[in-house]
Amino acid sequence: MTFFYIVLAFLVGVLVGWFIWGRLRGELDSLRGDLDRTRSERDRLRADADRLTGELDACGKTRADLERRLRETSAPSAKPSSSAPAALVSTAAKAKSAPAAKPAPAKPAAAKPAAAKSAAAKPAASKPAAAKAAPKAAASKPAAVPKKAAPAAGKADNLRRLIGIGPVNDKLLKGLGVTTYAQIAGWTAADVKRIEDTLNFDGRIARENWVEQAKLLATGDEKEFARQFPSAGTANNS
Repeated sequence: MTFFYIVLAFLVGVLVGWFIWGRLRGELDSLRGDLDRTRSERDRLRADADRLTGELDACGKTRADLERRLRETSAPSAKPSSSAPAALVSTAAKAKSAPAAKPAPAKPAAAKPAAAKSAAAKPAASKPAAAKAAPKAAASKPAAVPKKAAPAAGKADNLRRLIGIGPVNDKLLKGLGVTTYAQIAGWTAADVKRIEDTLNFDGRIARENWVEQAKLLATGDEKEFARQFPSAGTANNS
C-alpha cells in the first residue's frame, strides 16, 4: 500500500506540474506577442517621425525659396523707370490725355478776332456769328473733361477683394506700382502678358478674371460684382 501511495503522489505531482507549466508557458507566449507588437508600433512611430521630419525640411526649403523670390521681385520697385511704368502703360496714357485736352477752349479765343473783323464790316451780322461761336465754345468744354477720372494719387484700393489676389500677390503688385482697381481695369493684353511674365503666372489673370472684377469695382457696381463673384473677399479668395 505504501508503494501505491507513493506512485499516486508522483502522478499527481506530475499532473499539477504539467498544468502549472502549461499556464506559465501560455502567459510567456502572450508576453512575447505583446513585446513584438510594441516593437512594431515603435518602428512605425519612428518611420512616421522620419517622414514628418522630411516634410518639415521640404516646407522650410519651399518657404526660403518663396522669400527669396519675393525679395527678388520687390527689389526692382525702387527704380521708377523699370517695371512700374511698363505695368501702367494704359493708365498713364489715359492720365496724359486729360491735360492734353485743356487747350480746346483756345478755339473761341481765335474766333473772337474774326468776329471783331466781321462786326466792323457787317454790324448787323456780328450778333448771330457771336451767338453761334458761344454754343460751340460751351460744347467744347465738356469734351475736355475725361469720362472717368483717374484715381487720386496716393489713394490705394483694397486689391485683396479680387479673387486670386491674396497677401503675397497683393504685396507683389504693390511692388510693381499697381495699387488701384482702375489700373487693373485698364490693362491691355500686352500689360497682362508683361505682368504674368514678371510674376511667373501662367494665364492666371485671365483665368480668374482680374480685369473684369476690377472694372466692376472701379465703377462702383457692387451689386453686379457680388452677383458675378460671390466668393470674393472670403477665406477661399486666394
